[in-house]
Amino acid sequence: IVFVFFLFQTVRHGFPYQPTCLAFDPVQKILAIGSRTGGIRILGRPGVDCYSQHESGAAVLQLQFLINEGALVTACADDTLHLWNLRQRRPAILHSLKFNRERITFCHLPFQSKWLYVGTERVESSNIHKCSIINDNLMMTTTLLIGFESGTVVQWDLRAKKVDFRIYYDEAIHSVSWHHEGKQFMCSHSDGSLTMWNLRNTARPIQITYPHGKILKDGRKESCKPILKVEYKTSRNSSEPYVIFSGGLSYDKSGGRRPTLTIMHGKAITVLEMDHPIVEFLVLCDTPYSNEVQDPYAVVVLLEKDFIVVDLTQSNFPIFENPYPMDIHESPVTCTAYFAECPPDIIPILYSIGAKQKKTGYSHKEWPVSGGTWTLGSQTYPEIIVTGHADGTVKFWDASAITLQMLYKLKTSKVFEKPKAGEGRAGELVEEDPYAVQMVSWCPHSRLFCVVGISSHVILYRFSKHDANTQIVSLEVRLQSDSEDVISPSETENNPCFSDPSSHSPQPPGSPGSGTQDSLPCLKVKNRPVRMPPGYQAELVVQLQWVDGEPPQQITSLDINSAYGLLAFGNCNGLTVVDFLQKTILMCMGTLDLYGAADPYQRLTRSPRKNRQSTSGRGTPTPSESRENSFSRSRSSSVSSIDRDTKESVTTLQFGESYGRKGNALPTACLWVGTSLGVVLLLPISIPTEEEERMEEPITMGPSGTVLMLKGSVLRFAFLDCGGALIQSPYEVWRDPNGPEDPDRPRRRKLVNFSPSSSQEACSDGHLAVVCSEKQAKVILMPTQAVLFTHNITESSFLLRADVVSVCNSVCLACFCANGHIMTLSLPSLRPLMDINYLPLTDLRIARTFVFTNGGQALYLSSPTEIQRLTYSQEMTDNLQDMLGELFTPIETPEAQNKGFLKGFFGGNAQTFDREELFGEAAAGKASRSLAQHIPGPMGLENMKAAAGGVVGDLARARIALDQRGERLGELEERTALMMNSAETFSTHAHQVMLKHKDKKWYQL
Repeated sequence: IVFVFFLFQTVRHGFPYQPTCLAFDPVQKILAIGSRTGGIRILGRPGVDCYSQHESGAAVLQLQFLINEGALVTACADDTLHLWNLRQRRPAILHSLKFNRERITFCHLPFQSKWLYVGTERVESSNIHKCSIINDNLMMTTTLLIGFESGTVVQWDLRAKKVDFRIYYDEAIHSVSWHHEGKQFMCSHSDGSLTMWNLRNTARPIQITYPHGKILKDGRKESCKPILKVEYKTSRNSSEPYVIFSGGLSYDKSGGRRPTLTIMHGKAITVLEMDHPIVEFLVLCDTPYSNEVQDPYAVVVLLEKDFIVVDLTQSNFPIFENPYPMDIHESPVTCTAYFAECPPDIIPILYSIGAKQKKTGYSHKEWPVSGGTWTLGSQTYPEIIVTGHADGTVKFWDASAITLQMLYKLKTSKVFEKPKAGEGRAGELVEEDPYAVQMVSWCPHSRLFCVVGISSHVILYRFSKHDANTQIVSLEVRLQSDSEDVISPSETENNPCFSDPSSHSPQPPGSPGSGTQDSLPCLKVKNRPVRMPPGYQAELVVQLQWVDGEPPQQITSLDINSAYGLLAFGNCNGLTVVDFLQKTILMCMGTLDLYGAADPYQRLTRSPRKNRQSTSGRGTPTPSESRENSFSRSRSSSVSSIDRDTKESVTTLQFGESYGRKGNALPTACLWVGTSLGVVLLLPISIPTEEEERMEEPITMGPSGTVLMLKGSVLRFAFLDCGGALIQSPYEVWRDPNGPEDPDRPRRRKLVNFSPSSSQEACSDGHLAVVCSEKQAKVILMPTQAVLFTHNITESSFLLRADVVSVCNSVCLACFCANGHIMTLSLPSLRPLMDINYLPLTDLRIARTFVFTNGGQALYLSSPTEIQRLTYSQEMTDNLQDMLGELFTPIETPEAQNKGFLKGFFGGNAQTFDREELFGEAAAGKASRSLAQHIPGPMGLENMKAAAGGVVGDLARARIALDQRGERLGELEERTALMMNSAETFSTHAHQVMLKHKDKKWYQL
């Protein structure tokens, strides 16, 4: 098998982080958002979502579409202008212009003009002249209205190169908006006022209004906040114009109020309160011509952390339902999971349940940003992304065909009573986010879902199509690592299942050495029947208790298996296994007790009171947390003794069919345990086979000793058959727990088992186990436990994530390293296939959210508000071309309205002129090279496509080019045929005319 790997960013989802500006093409109906980090998001109809990045990373100050031309101009904070080509699926820069001596402050591009007006900031004799507004007169295109930050407004005659008039106003001017007839304009000011000016008399404004300011009893006006932008739009359906502006509230009223957008229409004033500060807003109009009646129909409002569109056609101004996934960051993302090739029925059922959760009150009209084209790719399969959040919510997203749409939202906080200040241990531990999700485990086949929270709790959910009144079972676990406090099996008559089904804790609250409030969990589970709607319904909650006045350590590993009916989790103190069918604690052991007599380390004794945790927070960080706080530090686990302050964490867990001991002839249920010291332990499990016995008889399990040791913390387990195929964990087929009973067909569990002995008849003598740690990977043969292959992945750094995934009908090990490298290794031979320096680790967020999945895909949280998806498969890269949306579609520019004879006769028509006469080289001469430097683009389309790489990709693109050429040739043939028909018709008519007049004299014609 020949693997072709190439790392390629596919698509970015979510709200643009730190947005700065906004632009809209009213003909193409696409929208662009610029960001402080140099990113550009271009949005159209659902599915049309493109992200591009300036290489410099400079903030985007302003965006200007070349309306209906498939191009975009960006002005950046490094004083560079860029022209982007949008007539391709991946936009590329065609040209750049770098200003050398002046700073860019504002840009203006008139409709259907090739000349861009650029305002700059210039320092002369210690005076700063900063141009903040440029606007052309809508009826006299030979003039420009220029506004300065100081409050001066100048109308400049381009042809005469002189000032027509100057306006000096006491308050600084923030924005200017023309009436469409071009005879008057409106300004917004820093004192919260709006002024109207007429060109006939510019000595003083014809109107001054304070929309939100009142006259006080003493005659003074209320002081108001600045109005940062105003839009003045006319409508055919009403004689009253729309005046829309941001800000302007009085300081007295705005003390506790949120940012506002005000819509004035006649005497009606509507104030819309926003959840976040307003960055920019645009009024969408039917016509691209600014000298026509505008007919506004919507307002696009870009907030610091949200994006909304207001419907102006309805009197209550409802907002449109946003089709883009702009609310990923509604609560900060704390963990992610990525599932490709899901069961085909899971997305429709989640969507049907989630549709009932949607908010109402949206506008009934279609989403106005409807440009571009997008079709479902030919090779798509169900994909789901799961995000956990700081407020305890979990969101399921449909990620098929590189789109993202929310399916279902789960609130884990509903399981608990609301904590009250000072109420026991909960009040002491509660931080801002006591329900924050740390990790999730999901089995799409059985639809079991498990959530780990920051308050050391685990919640098990089952999926049901029906609502139910359920009593949530709560189990509490006392887990600590000190030998004198650990409950050992010998204390419970050597029975690992030492918790009675009716008991809620393996240790009574009043145990010796405990404080008066010890043996309590951090949160209180609701102890009454809870009505649960259709969807995921909580069945079981397991919580760790406080011990000796110290809060429980956070959970570091989790696995669940629906076929076994078992749930396992661990932390730096030990391991807990729960039988969620019988609702009992099956095992609760400290890490040291998992070794038995086979401890490979010489450990020093330590006092259990020496290293106390703080009662106000998370306590002492685990080794993995310490590693996250110091990524540059290299670690090595090849030591013969462990420091007395070091705790050995359980870092990864995996249920599966394996061989518990070397002498076993047949595989059985096992739990593989990996620790932070690189030790792999194996715990065989004895499970009753009959369903009746399974629900009544206890399960037995216990450690069987160390299997092997690796360098660094163990990150991942996976199992292969002797042919190298991945062995899935057994699972239970989903059945609705609240479905109607069928007396003829008793409800029995249906299990699907992938035993290694039956996965391939030719190799029924064992299976391969893949173990990957922070430093190295090993493949061992079971049951002999012989190491077949070893590969040292990194020496100077360490892995943050490792997953065994299927790519191109085979299996490989995908790794993400702390130094930014993404690597793939073949399985089972562990040969390096790819090593690309992709992303330097600059944020803990990346380490926490990076995850691989099948099909050669991965994702991570690129910013607090955005998810970046990427692929490392050439096959996926080639298919990507069919999945991306087209930003530009050929549309005829609408014709300008006919003004009529009388209006034109009395001076209503615009005065047009050829700007080439003024700005071309013939009139103005060549531009100074010292003013700005022209930088040619990287040939946009060609270089971008070459970077997409690969012979297969080139062939596919050549085929697309041939198809496009064929379409153009077909159109040419059609036009040629029409011309020939027209010529034949003309020839026939000419011949008829000749025959009619050939015998007549010239004076008879």
